[in-house]
Amino acid sequence: MFYGTDLSSRLMLGTAQYPSPQVLSQAIAASGAEVITVSLRREGREGGAFRDILKAAGRRILPNTAGCHSVKEAVTTAHMARELFGTPWIKLEVIGHADTLQPDPFALLEAARILCGEGFEVFPYTTEDLVLGERLIEAGCRVLMPWGAPIGSGQGLRNIEGLRSMRAHFPGIPLVIDAGIGAPSQAALAMEMGYDAVLLNTAVARALDPAAMARAFADAVAAGRAAHRAGLMPRRDMAAASTPVFGMADLA
Repeated sequence: MFYGTDLSSRLMLGTAQYPSPQVLSQAIAASGAEVITVSLRREGREGGAFRDILKAAGRRILPNTAGCHSVKEAVTTAHMARELFGTPWIKLEVIGHADTLQPDPFALLEAARILCGEGFEVFPYTTEDLVLGERLIEAGCRVLMPWGAPIGSGQGLRNIEGLRSMRAHFPGIPLVIDAGIGAPSQAALAMEMGYDAVLLNTAVARALDPAAMARAFADAVAAGRAAHRAGLMPRRDMAAASTPVFGMADLA
């Protein structure tokens, strides 16, 4: 549940980099995603035609502040997005490093405080830092979106132990892996670890068949969640025979 909204799909899909509007529409439909993210910069560049695609998709819009590098820029973009899309939801990105596109933790926290205080329902793009996570929750965020790896890198979950610790540290907070997912197996792993959802874009948009890849990710997310709920077997340091020795024939 995200800010009181229940969703049946745990896959969230981005809308950038697709080769054509038709392919984007096909990928959204194939993914089963109920939430799609939209950059205000793209909306401004492509205007009404892109807005028509979003309307036809019938999904919930999660606007984002992609490309913002300062508090002022992110807050201004969020206000514009709320006015344009009519939603208090905002995926908050404040980039602090040009090469890795890592969030600026200080600017992110400041922007989150401002936006939460103004009634926004903030989805902060953050790292797996536990202290930063606590501060974002204190600021009013009720969701955290830690990165798996740098945006668009396809590296998957680079810090698995850190992400496991985050899941354990925030048991009652919805956590969404955002950025760096490049393969369905990586999305399944995130869900097996107990994360609530996965948000991705490039892995689908740049696939040879985006609709087929979107469907593969939907299946992987569902399988990972089912495995988590069923209870994964613990890892062992030694082998454990599945067939008991007792009762075996003595052929010596």
